[in-house]
Amino acid sequence: MSRTEKLQTVLVITAIFIGLALGQISWFSENAVHLIVPALMVMLYGVFLNIPFNRLANAFQNYKVTGLSLVINFLWTPVFAWGLGAIFLRDTPDLWVGLIMLMVTPCTDWYLIFTSLAQGDVALATALLPWNLLLQVILLPVYLLIFTGSLIDIDAAILLESVVLVLVVPMLLAFISKRLIQPQNRILHRLILKIAANQWLFLCVAIAAMFASQGEILIEQPELLLKMLLPVLIFFVINFWLGQIIGRLAHFSYEEVACFNCTTLARNSPIALAIATSTFGERPLIALALVIGPLIELPVMVLVSQSLLRLRHQKGRF
Repeated sequence: MSRTEKLQTVLVITAIFIGLALGQISWFSENAVHLIVPALMVMLYGVFLNIPFNRLANAFQNYKVTGLSLVINFLWTPVFAWGLGAIFLRDTPDLWVGLIMLMVTPCTDWYLIFTSLAQGDVALATALLPWNLLLQVILLPVYLLIFTGSLIDIDAAILLESVVLVLVVPMLLAFISKRLIQPQNRILHRLILKIAANQWLFLCVAIAAMFASQGEILIEQPELLLKMLLPVLIFFVINFWLGQIIGRLAHFSYEEVACFNCTTLARNSPIALAIATSTFGERPLIALALVIGPLIELPVMVLVSQSLLRLRHQKGRF
């Protein structure tokens, strides 16, 4: 992992405290909200620049891992997340919605790092990336209408507008940039490379702005955030062992199991956060719930990669 990736949790926590401090200044608390969506759009533009869309067909060279990972990510996990919310977050529907949004968006970047740390099949993991991205962009609004429509009021038109604005537009711009901006155009080429390599900076700006505008809620109700901890940890534990069981039944190699575990565990909170802030601006607890995800996820994924290596050592190849 790069130094930035190792420090991502620290950087996010720092952004939270900076936002809380700036929120004590009335001008920042009133105007910071206008910075959130633009910062997330630039961040997602950088994410989409790194997505290898030319590898869409490669994923199905290993149809078992690809098919089963898509089933877990897009059929099992949404239902599982709804059930966890029904058990633990029934009295706080905004956190319940945030949990669902976090869990139905599989990761499209840093799970490659953990697949590599666990000595898994990184090439296969890379081939899965564009499918994880395209399906979550298409299905996220569907999941919101199906699983959260009874929890909060959702304006389908505003939801569709948000998806187009914060997901489709950056994706199209990234696709156009990769096609049209050649290395000979040094200034623009270096600029898009910088954006692609520094997504974390724009994420931290968005998080700081969010806490500057909505931090009072966290200060007044800190116990709400602790409610997210148990269901998120249960998600990771159960899905980890589910991945192990499926790997054995499907006769995956160790490298395939490591890839499978990582892609079905790591989540893509920035995409969910972008939709939450643009669609549910009047319900800040939904967005706050999504910020908790990376704080829990990073140390858990480090443990997952180390646990996979230990299991490999103890039991040999699958």
